[in-house]
Amino acid sequence: MTVVQEKFFDIGANLTHKSFNKDLDKVIDDSYEAGTTRISITGSCLEDTIRAYEITKKYPNICVSTAGIHPHNAKEYSTQLFSEIKDILKHDSVKCIGETGLDFNRNYSSPEEQKKSFEAHIELSIETGLPLFLHERDAHTMFVEMISPYMNDLPNSVVHCFTGNKEALEKYIEMGFYIGITGWLCDERRGKHLESLVPLIPLEKLMIETDSPYLLPRDMGVDKSSRNEPKYLSHIANKICDLRNESKELLLSAMYMNSLDFFEITS
Repeated sequence: MTVVQEKFFDIGANLTHKSFNKDLDKVIDDSYEAGTTRISITGSCLEDTIRAYEITKKYPNICVSTAGIHPHNAKEYSTQLFSEIKDILKHDSVKCIGETGLDFNRNYSSPEEQKKSFEAHIELSIETGLPLFLHERDAHTMFVEMISPYMNDLPNSVVHCFTGNKEALEKYIEMGFYIGITGWLCDERRGKHLESLVPLIPLEKLMIETDSPYLLPRDMGVDKSSRNEPKYLSHIANKICDLRNESKELLLSAMYMNSLDFFEITS
């Protein structure tokens, strides 16, 4: 009997982070061996967006990337810088716009700077037809207020690393967003509430991610000082399977196919 290897798609990995500078090849090889056969590398500023694209050229059958400015970096936004982001989107392996959105938790960039950058990303998504990779933390009301007027024209969008409450989740589902779940789910201090919310996500809108090197699952038994890697994505997937009623085979297949569809990858 042939055993089919489980396949996973990490929709958000920060592989441009300096912690991966010396062993990125091994990280991707280890991830592939562990079943994470597809990875989207997140662009969070112009420099990271360029670097993410360069990685996709080296691993064209595994990696795609996003192009954008994280709300933390929104103060860097300018028309000139954003034109460079637009240029990178011309490459076939750059599949998504973002990471963009609002983060009022730390306000590394002011709310006004974040709103200006976010609006530019939304408009670019509509202009190009490329999906949006969205970030929202402690900014739900303003986030919904800003994006709602565009919903009729907006391409596919994912609220990545969802950590909010039931009200926020229900609103995002109503708006038709995909939902990305990370190792936050595996954190008994901060993520316990997600255990009751994960079953509410429509199967066709559920995706998973590591947000490497951040958010190492706390319940995995790995040294908590370690970085997270895409090879650990299966742990998050298994946690989700434990919380939902569908068969594991159906869940894993759906999450993987949802991701291919979202990024418009045909093979």
